[in-house]
Amino acid sequence: MRDALDAFGHDTVIISRSGLDLSRFHIRYSHAAIMSRNDAGSWTARQLYYACDEGQPRIFDQGLAGFVGGSDNPALGYISIVGMPAEQASAVQQAAQDRARALGLLGATYSANAYPYSTLYQNCNQWVIELLAISWGNLPDGADTRTRAQTWLKAANYDPRPVHVGSGLLIIAAAVTPLLHLLDHPRNEINTMELKVSLPASIETFVRQRLPGSQHLELCHNEQQIVVHHGWTPVASGCLPGDDDQVLAFE
Repeated sequence: MRDALDAFGHDTVIISRSGLDLSRFHIRYSHAAIMSRNDAGSWTARQLYYACDEGQPRIFDQGLAGFVGGSDNPALGYISIVGMPAEQASAVQQAAQDRARALGLLGATYSANAYPYSTLYQNCNQWVIELLAISWGNLPDGADTRTRAQTWLKAANYDPRPVHVGSGLLIIAAAVTPLLHLLDHPRNEINTMELKVSLPASIETFVRQRLPGSQHLELCHNEQQIVVHHGWTPVASGCLPGDDDQVLAFE
């Protein structure tokens, strides 16, 4: 992973992992972060992390090994990386590493399925996309930073793909599960069980549309091999390589 990042040619990237298993919703990636390389060559991911023991969200820095290893399934894992043009990447890196700015975007109450255009709750990926907004929109800090970030995202046509819940059970679960909420979602979404939520795929789509020069790298592993895949076409399910992919077999 470190070799692939070093060869990718970007010092700051948006990185996502297949942490929580959301395959029943046809979702590969659940968690995104901003990852940067320091002068010594070490990579660190800055992210919103829900501290279960404390019962509140935190901004958390994590090394590459810890981030990559945060998957529910040790037998099959995916990592997605987006490299941005230098100007936009620099703006993101500066905002992410500015402690006051990073914390200024931290919502008080976490919800795994937070609605992207409400400040009532926030999920991990929402912090990332709002950070992109203040970076690229050159938005000043203030008490209403999140509101202004979301206003900028609306104007920039950020439109997360709805997640088809598929069952009323999740709607019922939201009433009794501490990390799921529906108060921020429009009634029509609840009625149709189509919930808009900020997820890595929607962030990547937004970045690709706004910055056509962005590049994409995907790595995965199963129990036999690691596959390194370049380009915006997703690597095949099960971590099966294409003709142009690099394959590193486990011995």
